[in-house]
Amino acid sequence: MLDSSREGMEKKLLMLFFVSTHPGSSPKSRSTAPRRSFMSFTGSLSLFSVSNYQKKMGVFALAAQNAWGVFASERRPGWKYLMQLFAICSAVGFLLSVLLFLSIHVSLKEQSMGLFLLCGLVWVSLSIALCFSKHLRCFSALFLLSCGLREGRSALLTAGTGVVVAGNIQSIFHNLKVLTDSITCHLEYEKFDLIKYYIEAVKWIYKMANLPNNLLAVTIKHEFTPSYSISDDTLKQELNDTKQEIQRVANQISFMLNILPCIGQKVLPIVGILLVCFGTVLFIKHFVGSHNAKFKNTYITKRFITFDENQKQQQRPCLLPLNKKERKNYVTIPSFSFTRKERKQMQRFFLPIVIHLCVWLLFAAVDYLFYWLIIYVNKHLQELPDLEIQLRLSQQKNSLIIVMNERIAKNDLLKISLFKNNCIPQPELHLSTTWLQLGIIIFFLIIFGLSSGLLTQLKILVSNSFYPDVETKRIQYLHAKLLKKRTKIQQKAVKNVFARTVSHQHSGKNLPLSASQGDSYPGNT
Repeated sequence: MLDSSREGMEKKLLMLFFVSTHPGSSPKSRSTAPRRSFMSFTGSLSLFSVSNYQKKMGVFALAAQNAWGVFASERRPGWKYLMQLFAICSAVGFLLSVLLFLSIHVSLKEQSMGLFLLCGLVWVSLSIALCFSKHLRCFSALFLLSCGLREGRSALLTAGTGVVVAGNIQSIFHNLKVLTDSITCHLEYEKFDLIKYYIEAVKWIYKMANLPNNLLAVTIKHEFTPSYSISDDTLKQELNDTKQEIQRVANQISFMLNILPCIGQKVLPIVGILLVCFGTVLFIKHFVGSHNAKFKNTYITKRFITFDENQKQQQRPCLLPLNKKERKNYVTIPSFSFTRKERKQMQRFFLPIVIHLCVWLLFAAVDYLFYWLIIYVNKHLQELPDLEIQLRLSQQKNSLIIVMNERIAKNDLLKISLFKNNCIPQPELHLSTTWLQLGIIIFFLIIFGLSSGLLTQLKILVSNSFYPDVETKRIQYLHAKLLKKRTKIQQKAVKNVFARTVSHQHSGKNLPLSASQGDSYPGNT
């Protein structure tokens, strides 16, 4: 009943909607067309929502473009412009202060109020400094992009090596130390275990030899206390020397393995930031320097296209569109199509990553194999049966008065454990923790490697935005360079065509001459 009432209400609503939108329609058309009209209405609604989404994206893109124009331009007078610039610089300064906070937090493992105050002070200082210096704004933008290039790669590779040292190498050394301690423990336990059995055998022999003499009215009291001394001073000294030497080497290696990750953990983020800063300064120096026109000048920008169109309108030599050979070496940016040189740079970017990954895998494999070997040996040694020693003692007893021979024997089964439970080595393995951290590092390295070409393009575009005069010189240099190459290629082609033409003409002149000589030969007449 409820379903039928709902369907009836839907039909009535559709009919009312159709009548309101089509007032002059007939009742027959009203019965067949309401759903088609409703579908067209929903389609128009979806188109309206898509157009609204496109408008919102267009407004966002326009706002981002205006914000970038304010950030990359010279400081102009006016409170409105100054407030916009300060807001943008505050956002950039906040991002840089967050990076500083994360690096200090990771290196020092601190989260105190002083650290928050320091980062807040850096944020305010950077925001004010960015408002007054265009070069610092360019440096900050290039710094953020450089974190994903070679400088960031070097910092991540160093971090990965520190993780391997702290995890796999320390685990390998710990397992070696456990194995040596187990060997010395067995030597201490097993050195004189059989002595107690020899003492018991001597006591039994004496007891059997102490015969009661009832014929004599003399009672003899005696005591037998066996004693032994073992000259094991040399063995003890050697064991002590061995243990001290092992402990000394272990302490040295433990100190090195503990201090290196600690130093790396505290110094690495700061060194990484310094490397990124140094690389960014070098990039700006090469871009703005005296030889700036040649530095990474293989990109076709929008201003280059505009410059070429102006050359064409002024009836001067123009370049665009590029031919197939030129498109392999020069690409319009920003785009995901890279030049041949950029692809080679991406391959070189991944080469140190592959080498470090192979070294990390080697240490992880050695760590795992050594751990597995100790576990396997422990399992089989614990399953070994005890060593059984058959101790047989006998005594021949002779009587002087009555001829009587008596033989007394004693059989003991001695069981000696070959593997002491107190000396079982307990190895360690930290593969899961180590490779969880290495997996995160490798993931970011792959992302940086795949986006290295695009980040380089963005660095060029950012530098062009901050230094338009330098961009103009680079455009003129690249335009003249490509025109010169084309002129040389055309001249070479013309020379080749001329040489082929001359050779064909020369061969054509020689053919009739040879024919006439052949006709005048005496043998042909």
